[in-house]
Amino acid sequence: MEMYFIALVAPEAINIPVLKWKHWMQEKHQCEVALRSPAHITLIPPFWMVPGLENELLLALKEFSPMQDPFDIQLQNFSVFKPRVLFIEVIKTESLAHLKESLEDHLIRKNKFPIRKEERPFHPHVTIATRDLHKKAFYEAWEHFKKMEYTAQWKADNISVLKHNIKKWDVLFTSQFNTSAGQFSRQK
Repeated sequence: MEMYFIALVAPEAINIPVLKWKHWMQEKHQCEVALRSPAHITLIPPFWMVPGLENELLLALKEFSPMQDPFDIQLQNFSVFKPRVLFIEVIKTESLAHLKESLEDHLIRKNKFPIRKEERPFHPHVTIATRDLHKKAFYEAWEHFKKMEYTAQWKADNISVLKHNIKKWDVLFTSQFNTSAGQFSRQK
């Protein structure tokens, strides 16, 4: 079994400051979990799957992505899920909510992948620190970040599958929105 998740991976211009903040959290509070993936918005949370289904998953995304229209992602300031997660807030839009719901429905209809309808409300965000952030450090870090202002925007025009390699998450596959159904790229 291998672990995967599906996300909107932020472009490098967004990843650079996010990585800087993740490194700050590592230096000040020994938080490393968030450093294991690029800046992203999770659409389908991590799931275990037999590797034999990997190509079918990629084909399902290749089929889904060209039917999606690009849209803007807006990031604004910092927020938290107390007492363990520190993140950049993503302005929730109808386009983003529709993408998540449509992707979930598309993959569930295939009836091949171990993906279930998400029970929790969708709260899009870009993680700075997570599971290894201890309670005391959480409140100290939040004091630092809650005073900061940050805004950024990018055009969501593709979707990615990330695969865990035992140490970190690698972008395995990226499929473009509104392009010919025959184009997709596999990351090495």
